[in-house]
Amino acid sequence: MEKVKKVKHRNVIPIYAVGAVWVLCTFFLQFRGVVGCVRMTVFSLIAFYLCKSIFPDWEQTVPVEEPKAQTQPKSAEQTAMEQERDKALSEIRRLNERIQDPVISGKIYRIENATSHIYSSVMDQPEKKKDVRTFFNFYLPTTIKLLNQYERLNSMGASGENINSTKKRIEDMLESICVAFEKQLDLLYQDEAMDISTDITVLKQMMQQQGLN
Repeated sequence: MEKVKKVKHRNVIPIYAVGAVWVLCTFFLQFRGVVGCVRMTVFSLIAFYLCKSIFPDWEQTVPVEEPKAQTQPKSAEQTAMEQERDKALSEIRRLNERIQDPVISGKIYRIENATSHIYSSVMDQPEKKKDVRTFFNFYLPTTIKLLNQYERLNSMGASGENINSTKKRIEDMLESICVAFEKQLDLLYQDEAMDISTDITVLKQMMQQQGLN
């Protein structure tokens, strides 16, 4: 429910009326001296309270602004992970642009997409980092290394038994890497999937017991 407060506004017309009385008495009615001042005071009070009864102060209901939650500063670990993520994704994109092959490019995009979501999941729930330690420390850097080697061999414009066989082995490995990265991402949501499944099962049972389904 929205919080509100009442703000009181003072009507300025009675004050203007007092000023008008003094101007009128001074310049038009020629009130002078002590007696004149007393008369002007009396007329001013009459004008003030008369106008105040006709034009009273009023209250206005306005919403109360909730204090904005202060953004928690990022920890050194969060900052380091963001930098690590940006560096990895930037390098993957660079390699994808350099390797002019639609099939290979499609697989690199799958690797980039899975990597981005893995980082997002871990950054949202840091406790998951222990589950992807091998991914961060070995799978991802090794994959980037293989893509760099492939790009270097591909850009040479030369062929040979060793060059062609190395490129073929990397090409064949990319599909396995895609599957592994996507499975790693899926495993990060295993506990959530189990919790949701349990909630749905309990909900169905309660609905059946109460004849609501």
